[in-house]
Amino acid sequence: MARSIKKGPFIDEHLAKKVAELNATRERRVVKTWSRRSTITPDMVGHTLAVHNGRKFIPVYVAENMVGHKLGEFAPTRIFKGHGGKKAETGAKVGGPPTAPGAAPAAAPGAAPAAAPRGGGPA
Repeated sequence: MARSIKKGPFIDEHLAKKVAELNATRERRVVKTWSRRSTITPDMVGHTLAVHNGRKFIPVYVAENMVGHKLGEFAPTRIFKGHGGKKAETGAKVGGPPTAPGAAPAAAPGAAPAAAPRGGGPA
């Protein structure tokens, strides 16, 4: 369920103060924050916020299309390394004569010719 409109967006007070201070002085510096739960407001556009992901701070440059989202959405906490699978299928084939770049791959020795398309009617 979405947050009620009458409540307004949530933003931690300490973060709001820092952003307001940066806007007042027109200063451009990175602000470190642990507040992943804060909503991005139009005041933050153009600033770089270092959002903590549990291990390190991820620099997030706030663009106009990020307004309304949470800071934590832009600092992933998990690294996806891929599902398990056969390593041989993903690796390059070993052996065989090298081919010229752009050349068609040679057919396997002893391979059967390609089958003719099967039609339903007389030829």
